Amino acid sequence: MDEVEVLERLVAETSPSGSEESAVREFGRIARGLDYAVRIDRAGNGIAVRGRSRPRIVFLGHIDTVPGRVPMGRKRGRISGRGSVDAKGALAAALVAGSSWTGPGRLEIIAAVGEETDSRGARFLRSKRGVDAVIAGEPNRWDGIGVGYKGCLRVEATFDQPARHLTAPQPTSSDRALGWATAVRAAYAEAPDTPSFRTRTVKMASFRTEVARRDTTRVTVDLRLPPGTRCADAMAGLPRTGRAPELRVVSRIEPWETGTATPVVRALIRAIRAEGARPTLWRKSGTSDLNLVAPAWGCPAAVYGPGDPHLDHTARESLSERELRRSVRVLERAFADLASPGP
Repeated sequence: MDEVEVLERLVAETSPSGSEESAVREFGRIARGLDYAVRIDRAGNGIAVRGRSRPRIVFLGHIDTVPGRVPMGRKRGRISGRGSVDAKGALAAALVAGSSWTGPGRLEIIAAVGEETDSRGARFLRSKRGVDAVIAGEPNRWDGIGVGYKGCLRVEATFDQPARHLTAPQPTSSDRALGWATAVRAAYAEAPDTPSFRTRTVKMASFRTEVARRDTTRVTVDLRLPPGTRCADAMAGLPRTGRAPELRVVSRIEPWETGTATPVVRALIRAIRAEGARPTLWRKSGTSDLNLVAPAWGCPAAVYGPGDPHLDHTARESLSERELRRSVRVLERAFADLASPGP
């Protein structure tokens, strides 16, 4: 079974977040066909294992996708379909790369659930102990390595008051909500010359007003936080002047960044160079499951996976077969490197 067949089988199973069961079962069938031992944990994550003892190397992929159908097909050397880039391509590459694993140690390929929404799979996995190295499977092109992700603080603010006629002099709950959201943007404004990855950004994620006996508006803001800014500090900095809203944290994910001299980054750099390319280091404004598990596991970590990240979540999602094959060879070398006794 080669990497193209593996990816086609994974993509054929639709798996938007919350509906991953059939895709996880297919992941298990594929992994067993490649001589892995397979289990599904209580969160619904699929886990394929080869070898035993230490070092314990984990490839943390995710099987879920964003909603929406992309026609599945194979044309002119590309595989299209929802999840081909984000992030079943990385999962397929890891399964095939690990199928020749002979150790020493233990290799785990994980198809996590819920990455695109609440990261429930990764939150369950945080209790794992004894992981020596982790590579998270996300698209950075076959010659790229992810070394940083921003954090995310998503907060819902509720403005509630008695309903009044629109001609009344008092502001509506919508007025108050818009004013508050504007103040949040102002509070987190950055100097124009601040590098993009080091900025704090604010987006309004939703805005809902209901007027009956009460006039109630709920506005959700999404703050992206660079390394060095913790969610608690960002929360403390939210405006609370005037009639302060009721605040509820919807999601809290701390930022993550790694140095380039760690064993996982070095192993990936050497593997990419062995394929004749110059590695590119990526720092992204999004978040991933790695933000959650890397601090909990306390081990070296990095992000790797084939595919153009500008195509994920789009109607043009597709992955080059050539890129997929090259990523398999990179991961084969990286897995072997991480398992080898170092100086």
